[in-house]
Parts: sequence; structure tokens; C-alpha cells
Amino acid sequence: MRFLVRKPAELLPADATLRGREEPIVSGLTHHVLGTPLEPPFPEGSEQIQLGLGCFWGAERIFWQTPGVYTTAVGYAGGQTPNATYEEVCSGGTNHTEAVLVVFDPAKVSLGEILRRFWEGHDPTQGFRQGNDVGTQYRSAVYWTSEEQRAEVERSRAAYQAELSRAGHGQITTELAPAGRFYYAEPYHQQYLATNPNGYCGLGGTGVSCPVGLAT
Repeated sequence: MRFLVRKPAELLPADATLRGREEPIVSGLTHHVLGTPLEPPFPEGSEQIQLGLGCFWGAERIFWQTPGVYTTAVGYAGGQTPNATYEEVCSGGTNHTEAVLVVFDPAKVSLGEILRRFWEGHDPTQGFRQGNDVGTQYRSAVYWTSEEQRAEVERSRAAYQAELSRAGHGQITTELAPAGRFYYAEPYHQQYLATNPNGYCGLGGTGVSCPVGLAT
């Protein structure tokens, strides 16, 4: 579902965003594909990262199909409005981007592999859009949860930028920042393409491969 409304062309001042609400949108759900809980507590030793790469319906599928991922969930991150609704996020009034929470076992899948799938799964040079989806909620973003993750995220960005530049693409516009609170989206969004196999997916990558584990 896409909303054809006029949206801000840039992020709002934090004090101009919508107020939101105290009550969470979702709680107690189980992953439709993996059978794992969407919310903590997660297994000891697992890691989390929040990734924005356009419409979260198709983005989430990339990661639940990744071996070594414990669970995934879609939600809203990077903005100010607590417990925002989908309609509020689509209005551009929250500063959130549509994001995927990825919880993974680093003994089974590396962060480098997660990031490779992230970079190759969308076009990170498009600013506040992804394909035909336009708005600040479609911006590319990586929100890390540790300093070790931060270092690897920054290395992978530099490595992928080098590959993009060689292929004639522009500069990466992906927002890189520490993770704030992840607000879970409404239940009908969770694993949307599993429950709606013919549902909308507007993601498309650049066709440029991302090197994994390349020192820069």
C-alpha cells in the first residue's frame, strides 16, 4: 500500500515532528516464516542491526532468507515520533525511515554478509527515494548497535563506494548512525511478502557486487 500525498522533501526539525503515543503498535508476535519472536529477549550472543533500504516489505524478505538470521521485523527508525503509525510515517511527519530489524547469530553469518545483502539489495545513491517510492521514509540507512559494528559498516560503505564509482554510479547517500529505539510496525506489515506472496516490492539494486571482508 502506497500513499499518494505531498511529503516533505527533507527531514523536519526534531521539534516539528508528530507527537506519537506511549502505547506500542505491536507486541507478542511470532515470525511468520522463522517461527521466532519478533521482540527481545533474543538468544545470548546474537547481534542486532537496523537497516533501511526502501519499502520494508521487500527489504525484510532479503534478510529472513539469509542463513544465520534468527529473526527479522519491520518498523520505523531514525526519527523522533514514538510508536508512530504507518500513515504518520508516510506523511513525512516523523523523520523515521522504513527499517528492518535484523537479529543474527555471528557464529553462523557475518555482519559483512548481512551488509553485502544490504548494499546489493537496493540503490544507496538515491537520497530520499528508492525507485518509484519517494519520501524521507524511503531513505537508505544503517543504524549500528556497537562500535565494532560501526567500524565494519564504515569499511563496507567505503568498499562499496569504490565499486559503485568504478561502475559509473554516484555517491552513496546512506545515513550511518548509532541505533536508536526501533518502533515495530503494525502486524499486517510483518513478513508481508510471506503472507501476501504477490504483494508490492519496489526494490532494485544497482547490479554492482559488494566485496565482503575487503580492507580499505
